[in-house]
Parts: sequence; C-alpha cells; structure tokens
Amino acid sequence: MFWNKDLKKNILTVSAIIRNQRSFANKLVTAALLALIAAILQAAGGVIPGIGMLISPFSTVPIIISMLLSQSYGLLSYFLTIFLLLFIQPSELIIFPFTTGAVAIGIGIGFILFNKGWKVITFSSLFLCIGICLLLYVLKFPVLGPFLIQFKVWNIFVIYLFSLVYCWLWIELVIRLLSKLITGQQGRF
Repeated sequence: MFWNKDLKKNILTVSAIIRNQRSFANKLVTAALLALIAAILQAAGGVIPGIGMLISPFSTVPIIISMLLSQSYGLLSYFLTIFLLLFIQPSELIIFPFTTGAVAIGIGIGFILFNKGWKVITFSSLFLCIGICLLLYVLKFPVLGPFLIQFKVWNIFVIYLFSLVYCWLWIELVIRLLSKLITGQQGRF
C-alpha cells in the first residue's frame, strides 16, 4: 500500500531515465508507438468478443507511460489513439476518450502534480467518474449497461466509489511496474 508514500521520487526517476536517454525524434516515435499499442488494446474489446473485454482496459498503460515521457507526448498519444480507433474500431471510439483514456490522463497528471498516493488516486478517479457520468447522463450511452442509468446523487456516489477502486488498482499496478523498471535500469549501469 502506498497511500501516504512519497511517489514523486519514483516517478521523477523513471521520467528522468526516459527523458534523458532519448532524442526528440525517438520520443515522438515512442509516443506514436504507444498510441498504436493503446489503440490495438482498446480495439480488442470489439474485435475479440469476450476475452477482448478483459484486454481493452490495458490500453491505459501505454498512455500513462507516454504521460511520464512528457505531458505533451501523453496528450499526443491520447489524441492519436482516438484517431486510430476511428479507423480500427469505431465502436470503441466513444468508450476510450471518456473512460480508459481519461483514467490514463488523470493518472499521468496525478503522478506529475502530486506526491502522495491518495492524492493521485482521488484525482484520477475524478477523471474517470466525470467521464462515466458524461457518457451516462449527457450522451445517454449505457457504458455500465442498464445499471445506474437514472441520474441520482446515490448513483454518482456509487460511480465515484467504483472509480476510486478502479484507479487504486491501476495505480498500484503502475507503481509496481515502475519499481521493476527502476531496479532494472539501476542494474544496467
């Protein structure tokens, strides 16, 4: 558990490793490649019925990595993924910007802005909650199926609790991956 740990040290270490070892062109190609990976993973939900729905949430990770590369590269990857989904799997186009992509952008910005785990979780879960609420109550797209389709304060609270747990799991996974990356990079030098 990292609720009150200082995450800034790990994030800055990974960001420095990524930023300092690459040229501008390499970073640009890396951001584009990460967007392609995110688009392929997100499109799996529509291309491969059943198991694809378990694969599509992993499109969050490439966007988070791109956000750690730089905020501008993260946003570039986010919009490029949306553009690629327009051609690969248009049915996933409405899901990615408001849910999976929003979580990735929220986690990436949260890692950069905040140094405590609970702040990053709260910030990123707000992104996801707003995205789900926009889909459900503004665009009338039943992203959660028939569940929570009516606008009520209790439903917003349930959606935020779901977002909190979902973001907590993703941040826990990303922190573990980053710690493996840091120890792997230190072993190389």
